[in-house]
Amino acid sequence: MDDAITAPNAPPTDGMGQPTAKPPVGEADVAAGLAEVRAAIAQAAEDSDRDPATIQLVAVSKTVPAAGIVPALEAGHRVFGENYVQESTAKWPALRARYPDVELHLVGPLQSNKAREAVALFDVIHSLDRLSLAAALAKEIDRAGRAPKLLIQVNTGAEPQKGGVLPDQLATLLAECRDTHGLAIQGLMCIPPAGDPPSAHFALLAGLAREHNLPILSMGMSADFPAAIQQGATHVRVGTAIFGARARKV
Repeated sequence: MDDAITAPNAPPTDGMGQPTAKPPVGEADVAAGLAEVRAAIAQAAEDSDRDPATIQLVAVSKTVPAAGIVPALEAGHRVFGENYVQESTAKWPALRARYPDVELHLVGPLQSNKAREAVALFDVIHSLDRLSLAAALAKEIDRAGRAPKLLIQVNTGAEPQKGGVLPDQLATLLAECRDTHGLAIQGLMCIPPAGDPPSAHFALLAGLAREHNLPILSMGMSADFPAAIQQGATHVRVGTAIFGARARKV
């Protein structure tokens, strides 16, 4: 899902412009990868006249077993992203018992019938994208008395296979979330189409966030986070560059 870019300060690429191959999950040096990503974030922030402290690294640990996450925790990192509720509920409670200050983000799609588990486990949910999910989250937030930060996912490329509200429907969804369901929306998230230059999508999301006075911009992954930082990202979601290459689904 990470898009290749040619922007200044991009992560290393091979002769074809693709990100340098990483060892598979379980073989990568997690602490070294984490240090490299932190340095790249600091450099991209400096080049954009931004304070690196305003950019949060979400280390995406989807499909990484608990033992593979421990090196990042031991290196002091505390903000992690997951794609799947079921996987997260299997591995994070035990890790949080050892590292209670972890902040956990759901960065993948969320089914309405998983809203209760998501509200109980996650501190930030990046993928609110429809009214039915807003209603389910509002019900569980009221029931549990726990309110994770909520971001709306925007489908900037209008891809039919991808989650996210279309840009021209964002205002309507925002109003429904706030006025009908009493939800406090904190920001926006996007995943640019594979193969598209990502900067245009990041600029679109940043403009929508300014228009609606939303402070959080979750955008940028392993191959394109410097471009996202240039466009104002507050949260970058990086997995492969830290934990190694995941096995492709067949």
